[in-house]
Amino acid sequence: MHPDQITTGLKNSAFIVVAKDGETTVGMARVVSDGGYIALVVEVLVLPEYQRKGIGKIMMEKIMEFIRGNLKDGYCIQVDLMAAKGKEEFYEKFGFVKRPNDSFGFGMTQWLKKEDSQDQNM
Repeated sequence: MHPDQITTGLKNSAFIVVAKDGETTVGMARVVSDGGYIALVVEVLVLPEYQRKGIGKIMMEKIMEFIRGNLKDGYCIQVDLMAAKGKEEFYEKFGFVKRPNDSFGFGMTQWLKKEDSQDQNM
């Protein structure tokens, strides 16, 4: 991934939570949103040596507090995420449901990449 993409993505996030141990960043999670009725939880990351210490749980609690705190009376919001394989149970603790089920089809994804201009002419 290009470093400019990372910077732009972070700047355009609706919410970011960072976990630190002293000056060392050990975890990060963020939300992207359309500001209306969709929010996507992305990049819930904790360094391997800091996993299973409750850091991911605290970050997810902060994310859900942020999302709920921005709801106005009568509003509802669809909150989505793409769980890493084997991590579904973690997110179920926050009210997320596995897909597919009787109400929802499969979650789907794809990566797109634009090749450098000079590569396209070869």
